[in-house]
Amino acid sequence: MRPPPNWVRVTEASSAAPASSGDRTEGRRAGWLRPATAVGSGIFLSRITGFARDIAVAAFLGTNLLADAYFAAIKIPNIIRNLLGEGTLSAAFVPVYSEALERDGANAPAPARLATSVLGLVLTAALFLSALGVILAPWITDAVMVGADDETRRITTELVRILFPMSGTLIVGAWFLGVLNSHGKFFLPFVAPTLWNLSQIAGLLLAHALGSEKLAHALAWSALVGSLLQVGIQLPAARRLVGTLRPSGGWSWEPVRRVARNTVPVISSQGIFQISTLVDISLATLVGTSAMSALGYSQRLMYLPISLFGISVAAAALPDMSREATVARLRPRLVNGFFQILFFVLPAAVCFLVFGDLIVRLAFERRAFTETSTLIVAAVLGTYALGLVASASQKLFASGFHALQDTRTPMIIAAVAVTVGIGLAVTFTLLARAGLPTEYRPYAAMGIALGGACGAWINLLLLWTLLGRRLGGLFDRRALRAAVRLAGAAGLAGLTAALVRSGLASRWPATGFLANLGLLLLLMACGAVPYLLIARRPPVILPQEEAGLER
Repeated sequence: MRPPPNWVRVTEASSAAPASSGDRTEGRRAGWLRPATAVGSGIFLSRITGFARDIAVAAFLGTNLLADAYFAAIKIPNIIRNLLGEGTLSAAFVPVYSEALERDGANAPAPARLATSVLGLVLTAALFLSALGVILAPWITDAVMVGADDETRRITTELVRILFPMSGTLIVGAWFLGVLNSHGKFFLPFVAPTLWNLSQIAGLLLAHALGSEKLAHALAWSALVGSLLQVGIQLPAARRLVGTLRPSGGWSWEPVRRVARNTVPVISSQGIFQISTLVDISLATLVGTSAMSALGYSQRLMYLPISLFGISVAAAALPDMSREATVARLRPRLVNGFFQILFFVLPAAVCFLVFGDLIVRLAFERRAFTETSTLIVAAVLGTYALGLVASASQKLFASGFHALQDTRTPMIIAAVAVTVGIGLAVTFTLLARAGLPTEYRPYAAMGIALGGACGAWINLLLLWTLLGRRLGGLFDRRALRAAVRLAGAAGLAGLTAALVRSGLASRWPATGFLANLGLLLLLMACGAVPYLLIARRPPVILPQEEAGLER
């Protein structure tokens, strides 16, 4: 991923600056961008293989009962992964571990003791929760899938029992990610999920070749195998950095207690989001067949820009922000990160809104995935796109609080945002379900997506406002004007593409893969011209320029 160049110069001229300051400025800017590029490159490769996995799943499962069962089954165990996985350890463990590395050095015993002590806690929690999930799978499935029929519940329960150990394994993988990121190793932990994706593709194709009818079960078992491969490939690098991977005691040691204290509010915050996930599953089962899988496929497409540009920027910035958690350092990192995200995510949101049906058709429409499936998924995708910018940016601003080792404020913000989002999702979905004919009822899933988009914007705006107060403001007038300019450029790009598509509607009958691909590329090119001409480049602010920001 090539970082966007500078489009608004925010500089403070200084006659006292030495002749070599320009070289140092460029070097610092390049140093800031390398971690995000490494993260983005790793995520790009993992998402490409993930996209191939989703194509295979769509081809063999479509949007039928098996697909609904699979998407529900993988979401339920992922609740424990989301509670204790990458987000939690990044917020609770990485700041404390990075601080220890900065203070004592990588070869000192204290950082290694901290890392292995936390590993012991993570292993204990992962084993306990995985076993508990396997035992309680029938009751969990019945409680969540309130509107599903007996056959869907039975299949979902069987899949959940396979996938809970997978989620436990990936929780341990989050510890490896935290350690490697803290040592400045970004590419490996973010490219490791490639093995998880490839394992599922291989398992699905093998099961089909052998004539198995239990394709969803084969997919679940291969996901479990893939999780073991994903963690295993990171073992040697983590062992070299830490010195040992033997879990240690010392859980009463003060740094470990600090990680535990940081963990509690983060888990609470993540738990709030998981409540939203459970509500989404329940609402989808009430809507009927195809709703759960439509949500799943559209979310997979949404996660591509979120992962490439939102998570990559936030993950790369957190260790450095934790080491230098001062206003002068945090503010420019947050502003720069936001504009890097915005520059790429806004066009992605426009694409999903204007020609999401083309994207879904090209990606998934084959074999079991029909034209009806395309229309439902495209409608849900376009609704999710309304909150794409907020969903991609909120992790960055939450990381600003985490760098200050304040995990409580994001938790409270998440509680407010998710509560409102759930209320809106329930209202929108039930109203749509009641007002739609039976054959169009799967489109009521758009209400779930709209509630999620509203919740994401509330979350981002609250994070933005409260963090701005903590740092004495985040954006100056020049940066705000640049954001408005970027939004206007994206709007004009979308309008241009829509007009071109409308004009070609009768002359370009998109009937076939190559015809659809050609139309999509043409529309993207037509939209890219006005976007790049108007938007040009996002602002880059360096720490020494803070004093010159226009207020």
